[in-house]
Parts: sequence; structure tokens; C-alpha cells
Amino acid sequence: MAEKFAKDLSLYKQDVSPTLPRMLLSSEDATEQVLEECEKIWKQMEECQNKLTLQEIESLPNSDPKLSLLMKRMKALAAEFNQWQKRTPEIISSNPDVLVALGKEQLQRLEQDLEMVLSTVHAKNKKLKQDLQREQQWLEEQQQLIDCLNQTEEEISNRVIHFSEKRAFQELKSKMLKIKTYKEEILNALGEFLEEHFPLPEDDGTAKKKTRSSGKVDVQLVTLHEILESLIHKLIKTPHDPYVTVSDSFWSPYMELLLRYGIALRHPEDPKRIRLENFHQ
Repeated sequence: MAEKFAKDLSLYKQDVSPTLPRMLLSSEDATEQVLEECEKIWKQMEECQNKLTLQEIESLPNSDPKLSLLMKRMKALAAEFNQWQKRTPEIISSNPDVLVALGKEQLQRLEQDLEMVLSTVHAKNKKLKQDLQREQQWLEEQQQLIDCLNQTEEEISNRVIHFSEKRAFQELKSKMLKIKTYKEEILNALGEFLEEHFPLPEDDGTAKKKTRSSGKVDVQLVTLHEILESLIHKLIKTPHDPYVTVSDSFWSPYMELLLRYGIALRHPEDPKRIRLENFHQ
């Protein structure tokens, strides 16, 4: 069946003669000519297929006609597939004018594509040149900046004044004396302020002493100034352990004042120890 179809198709192709005159055709005429030849060959193939279909009509068994029909179609397609694999593609039209016209059309399309690629490459090269010029200008500016910095460094190194160790020691000693004097002034001012506004409770002009329930004198109360000095001294001398133990000489209202306004803090585990808040940090 498939062999007969292939044979009829080859005989038909041999009988087909070029219909176009031997003259140079335009691209549209050549394309139209090829389409007409393809339509004729396709009609011929349909006729051959109809003939093959009529020849293959046979009575199908009553058991499973659908399966039998599918098997026959599979065999026909397999035979046709084998025949197409053995054949090599052939040029549909043998008219040289048609082929020349089609070749010219393809060359024109190829030329247009190459022109577009060339234009793109030119635009890209132009952009790369502009980028290169900007990079070179930036490099020159950076080099000028480096040269200027090197010159400034050289000028500064030539103008360095070497101070003697004795002069540096004297300046450092003078600064330390100024700091010490300023510290004493601050402490004196703090003491005067505390003595004026936070005095100890007095009875007949004498500082009251803390007494027990039995009436015996226990300890002498200390001033708020002394409490703050002990807290400051402890914080500066031993910053790793800045807590001071609260004794009976610390008047309770002053302790409540320091704790309430955040000047002092209690130890998280021992409420009898307090420390000064880190105001310097």
C-alpha cells in the first residue's frame, strides 16, 4: 500500500513540467509559483491516500472491530514511516528562475539582518568608547588627587616641630595641676551647697546622735557630703566593686533621698550595700 503510494508520487513528479517561463522572476512571483506546485502535489497525495483507503476496506471481525481497525492503521503508518525515512528531500521546483528569485529574497533578508547586527555592534562600540573616556578621566583626576596629597604630606613632614621631653613633661604637669585645682573647687562648692541645704538634724545647736531604745548613744551621724564623698571615692578607686556598706551612721532620710532620686543604687543581692550611679558613662 505505502510502496504503491510512493511509486505513484514519484511518477507524478516525473510528469510535472515547469510552468514558469525561463525568465528572471520577482520574489512574489517565485513564491506564488512554489505555492501552486505544492498545492498540486498535495492534491495528488490526497487522491493517492483516498485510493489506498478504498483498497484497504475489509470486513472486520465481530469480536473487536475497533482493535482490529487500530492495528491496521498502525501497520499502514509504520509502512509509510519507513518509506519516508528511506527517501531524501527533493527540490519541489526545478525552475531555475524560481530558485534564483527565492535565493535573492533570502539573501536580501540575510543582508537586512546583518545590517541590523552591524548597527547594534557600532552603537555598542560607541557606548564602550564613551565609558572608556569617562574612566580615563576619572583615573586622571584620582592620580592628580594622589599627587596633591603626597605633596601635602611631604610639606607637613618637613614642618614637624620636635618637642623636647622636658617641655612635654612640664605641659603635662601643668594640666594635671589645673585639673586638681578644678576638682578641689568643685568639691568645695558641693560641700558648701550640701552643708547649707542638707544639714544634719540639730538639737540645742549640737548634732543629734543616734540612740538605741535604752537611751545610750550608739554612733555619730555623718553628713550627706561625707556619704557622697565615700561613694565617689569607692567608685573611682575600685570601679569593679563600687558598693559601700550602709552603716548606722548614715541618716535614713538621706539614704531614702539618694535612692529615690536615682543618685545611689542598692546591690541586687544585698540591700545593705549601695553604690553611686554611673553618671560619667
